[in-house]
Amino acid sequence: MPYCCQCGRGVGTPDIYCANCGARQPNTPAAAVDPLAAVSHRTASILCYIPMVGWVAAIVVLASMRFRQDRRVRFHAFQGFYLFVVWLIVDWVLSPVFGFAGPFHHFLPALLKAAVFGAWIFMLIKVAQEETFKLPIVGDLAEKSVSEQRV
Repeated sequence: MPYCCQCGRGVGTPDIYCANCGARQPNTPAAAVDPLAAVSHRTASILCYIPMVGWVAAIVVLASMRFRQDRRVRFHAFQGFYLFVVWLIVDWVLSPVFGFAGPFHHFLPALLKAAVFGAWIFMLIKVAQEETFKLPIVGDLAEKSVSEQRV
């Protein structure tokens, strides 16, 4: 229990003023707790490749101060995010376009979705083994994004 800096009576931790003498109490702000402090670099990278929801982890990793200097984790965050963008392009753009292509209209979009899903699983395995693998087009974009970051 803290005490008043003027009269010495007990005051509560969140109190700004002493209830007895009215003196302003020295404000000692609590240390900010980093929610990502317990997350390892490997775990953060793995979370960025979880199919369909890894983009959320990628944004959190890219916005966090903890991984601001870690180029490897940021590379995986960008690559996982761009892989999700490829999934969206296939799902929202190519699927409707090939919807008018005749009897095999579901074949190509399904094949592309399977390729993206396979890339997610492949990257999960590579990152779990702590290997850095650059996917063909998406990896180049991720590498460029990391190199353009101001620290």
